[in-house]
Amino acid sequence: MLIDYEIRFSSKRKTLGIVVERDGRTVVLAPERLAPSRIAEIVQQKQEWILSKLQHTAKYPAEPMEKEFVSGESILYLGKECQLVVIDDNWFDGVKYDGNFYIARHTQPKANAVFRGWYTRQAYEIIKPLANDYAQSLGVSFNECRVSEMKYRWASCTPNKNLIFNWRTIKAPLTVIHYLVVHELVHLIEPTHNSDFWNIVAAQLPRYDEAKEWLRQHGNLLEIDF
Repeated sequence: MLIDYEIRFSSKRKTLGIVVERDGRTVVLAPERLAPSRIAEIVQQKQEWILSKLQHTAKYPAEPMEKEFVSGESILYLGKECQLVVIDDNWFDGVKYDGNFYIARHTQPKANAVFRGWYTRQAYEIIKPLANDYAQSLGVSFNECRVSEMKYRWASCTPNKNLIFNWRTIKAPLTVIHYLVVHELVHLIEPTHNSDFWNIVAAQLPRYDEAKEWLRQHGNLLEIDF
């Protein structure tokens, strides 16, 4: 079976990596001078693994409907379904949270953007200290920690040692966020998902497999904005 894939060359990579995105795209991350014929050979060798990942992405249920941002709707935050309350307050433009979410009625037309901004800020405030703490524990350093738009990935560690996290991950339980932070930092020690990689992750998070399972079962809930 032929597998369609996209190649992204980098002068800073020393090894080849293969990523199956959540939309079904297969991306090969390759050193700059690696011959396309050698890349094709490696992809062929990894065909069974790639197909298993492609089949996994097909198991997700249909994408949930996006929110209308009306009172009574539930919005996922840190693994919990929180009720939205729309209030009549002309002086209130943002998001308030006390276990429930509150927005003003005049904010409803732009509620998706307002919530996205709030989630992005909250994600950074939670993730950056975790990244600092786990980096110290692992004895590694990173350049930047950013929260941004990553539609089909939860997080990434770039060749420049930058950590990038999908703002939607703030919808996941805190244990899952811990796992994602550790996962990306361990890539600074071991770039591939071999036994050494997972042993290092387990040393930091002995129950990391529960976080992986949550993502497997509920990852589709993170893919939409809200």
